[in-house]
Amino acid sequence: MKTRLKFIAAIAILAVIGMGTAAVADNGRERETLTGYEEVPALSTPGVGDFKLDVARTGDSINYELTFSGLETDATQAHIHFENATNNGPIVVFLCSNLGNGPAGTQACPAAGGTITGTITAADIGAGAAGQGLAAGEFDEFVRALRSGATYVNVHSTARPTGEIRAQIGEDDRGHG
Repeated sequence: MKTRLKFIAAIAILAVIGMGTAAVADNGRERETLTGYEEVPALSTPGVGDFKLDVARTGDSINYELTFSGLETDATQAHIHFENATNNGPIVVFLCSNLGNGPAGTQACPAAGGTITGTITAADIGAGAAGQGLAAGEFDEFVRALRSGATYVNVHSTARPTGEIRAQIGEDDRGHG
């Protein structure tokens, strides 16, 4: 009888631990490290970055922080794109730009590196991925793409106009990061 009670207690403890792990993985928070090795094609660069995002409990906004440094040349823009890890994809959200090509209100990128913060709402979801089924303003669909690992963040520079550092968002949740 004692052995059976110990077994049941062990299963109950494992179930509680498992539920806690699932809650942490689905709490709406992500943290990714940007490197040149995740660019397509891969790049060797001293540039590095850190991207944090937190989906609001209300499900209608995402707060983010992007920090980067060590780029080979000045930063020109940073975005979130819609695509898997093996390809380049269309821009869905502008984070910053020094090129004047972002939507009204797009903040400037710190050219030599630094930190930017902001909040993404449905109004920030652009039409760049409409051909792939993610239309402008589709916030819930954007969050699903983030959580599934179908988006990436990258920072572009003058020497690397297609991107110098990159990280697939949500990749760690799938066990690849």
